[in-house]
Amino acid sequence: MDKITLADAVKALREGGDTYAKLFARNDFDAGFYKPAKTDPQGPHKRDEVYIVESGTGMFFCNGERTPFQPGDFLFVPRGVEHRFEDFTDDFSTWVVFFGAASEG
Repeated sequence: MDKITLADAVKALREGGDTYAKLFARNDFDAGFYKPAKTDPQGPHKRDEVYIVESGTGMFFCNGERTPFQPGDFLFVPRGVEHRFEDFTDDFSTWVVFFGAASEG
C-alpha cells in the first residue's frame, strides 16, 4: 500500500519550488498536488484528468463553461480540453490525477 498525506504533498511542493508536484506514478496513472499562485497558466493535457479540491474556492473554466468550486469537489476534464482555475482564493490547492493513454499531438 502507498499512502501520501496532505503534509507529504505540501512538503513536495515546497522542496520542488514549483506549483505542481508529481507524487505517485504507475503505468497509465499518476497523481500529484497543484497549488498555483495568483493565476493558473495550464493548457489542455494529453490525458484525462481529475481534480479533487483540497482547499480554497473559485471558478473552474472547462470547455467554455465556468462553474464555482469548493473543498471536496471532484472535477473531471477529458484529454485535450481547455481548462483552468480562475478567481481562486490564496489558499487554493488540489489533488490531481492523470489517467489513461496519452493522445497524439
